Amino acid sequence: MENIPPIKGFIETSFLDWPGKVCSVLFLPYCNFRCPFCHNHVLVTAAESLESISLDTVLDRIRSMREWIDGVCISGGEPTIHPGLLEMIKVIRAEGFKIKLDTNGTQPETLRYLIMEKFVDEIAMDVKGPLDDISYSACAGVSVPIELIRKSINLLREDRVPYTLRTTVVPSLLPEDKIYEMAEQLRGATGLTLQNFNPADPMDPALKVVAPYSEEKLTEIQESVDEIIKGAKGLTHK
Repeated sequence: MENIPPIKGFIETSFLDWPGKVCSVLFLPYCNFRCPFCHNHVLVTAAESLESISLDTVLDRIRSMREWIDGVCISGGEPTIHPGLLEMIKVIRAEGFKIKLDTNGTQPETLRYLIMEKFVDEIAMDVKGPLDDISYSACAGVSVPIELIRKSINLLREDRVPYTLRTTVVPSLLPEDKIYEMAEQLRGATGLTLQNFNPADPMDPALKVVAPYSEEKLTEIQESVDEIIKGAKGLTHK
């Protein structure tokens, strides 16, 4: 299993990472984004400082929990940048476990292959901001060809596999009007789940002084987003 990506984190049981299921979670290192609000930034910028966990060790543990977990969530970092991701998925699926993949959507052709060949059972895609180059790049921390993001969203909207679109909400990067702009662009998708920003240890230390939305305010915004998303099918193109 030489090509298997390194595993830098392992949660044996999670009730949060796969909605409605209990899963184990694997964290793969490195990412092609530098989101200023990222709380897993050690995985992104200093993965070498983290001990690697062998896939054999992981397999031994999840085999022992076969009756308790529904599957394995592969997260990161960004899993799809690893050439050996498919081999890892094949090994885990051969043990009889379903796979959920967390992704930033920058590798639409990889996603298409995994979906069409039925290697994944669910996908969660982080949508960083409004679907234009400037807004998206500000939220991702690097220049992002927005057409790649659009391709991944449109692929998921074909409903070949259950999926979730989610956004981490940082008030200084995503004021309320920008969140509603995103919702308009995603009309007809299964939804857009808003996640509150945690200022404790973001990649950009300047964000430590940014207050997140209150839970009440975030709930209010989520309700408005849900109403917008229920609109007609079709991804808005500018």
